[in-house]
Amino acid sequence: MQNYPEKRRDSASRDGEGHRDGAQGKPPADAERETLMMELTRLVQKSLRESSWWERRGIDCSILAAAFISLPAGFLLLGSSQPLYFLSGVLIMGVAHAVITVKGTHLSSHGALSESPAWADFWAVFFIEVCGSFSARAGVQAHVKMHHAHTNVIGLGDSSTWKIPFLPRSVYLFIAPLAVPIITPIVAIGQLKGQSPLQILRTILCVCLGFFSQYYLLRCVSGLSCSSALLVMLLCRAMFSLPYIHVNIFQMTHGVLNLPRNPLLDWTFGHSLINCHVEHHLFPFLSDNMCLKVKPIVSRYLKEKKLPYQEDGYVSRLSLFFHKYQELMVFAPAITDLVGIQ
Repeated sequence: MQNYPEKRRDSASRDGEGHRDGAQGKPPADAERETLMMELTRLVQKSLRESSWWERRGIDCSILAAAFISLPAGFLLLGSSQPLYFLSGVLIMGVAHAVITVKGTHLSSHGALSESPAWADFWAVFFIEVCGSFSARAGVQAHVKMHHAHTNVIGLGDSSTWKIPFLPRSVYLFIAPLAVPIITPIVAIGQLKGQSPLQILRTILCVCLGFFSQYYLLRCVSGLSCSSALLVMLLCRAMFSLPYIHVNIFQMTHGVLNLPRNPLLDWTFGHSLINCHVEHHLFPFLSDNMCLKVKPIVSRYLKEKKLPYQEDGYVSRLSLFFHKYQELMVFAPAITDLVGIQ
């Protein structure tokens, strides 16, 4: 069982002081492991202090900025009557949307885009609600406070937000993900229960702002009809939904797992979700680029100390989930059945 220490935005500072003090009352093996993890934390923090702002945040902020800068070209190309230009516009829009709504929402949910708490909260609302059509509060709660805690403490993966056990495995893996753009705001509405009226109003307004802004630009800049604009929105937003769902469910086959380097997914989803997922779960406050930078330190240290460091291929992990669908999806207990609210 993997027992990685969890570092959360609301309970741990970003200078690596989020680990528990001492090991009183713990079994010797747990105490030794905690001591080893504290040593690893010091090594990672040393690398962090020696890194420039460009390495810590600049590279990832530049990738996000490039995605926004590419949007005008995408809207203009979508207005072309030439098939090649039009398809280029769809591709640009789809890639930009994946970068903004996957990489951007993930980094912002961990406060990794800014050292300022106020700006971190602003970016979380902007990326998760305006761009991602989801509730920022519910997104942070589900991912940071439940998924990370569940995975780190129990050592089992989870993808509760996208768990649909009544679907056949082929439908769930290869067809249903195409409906993610439609399902996301619907799920977001269900997640508003229990939130304050002000938070509910903010989420609804932000989601509508993001949706209608893209629709308006497709109508006015690209010159598309109402139905064409909606179809293009669905196509662009669903372009990377298959790997998005796959990467989510890979965590159900094993709690913390690194995939091989993949240039497309590394840049669109971010290193912390693809080839540095172990590093991300150990140090979730790090940006994608910093996770990549400390990866040699983390992998070498964990392997030397005989601690878990899981790696596997995309196809291999997909095949495992496909053949163990009943065990990993249908009969998997709910996250709160195992660890409760963290």
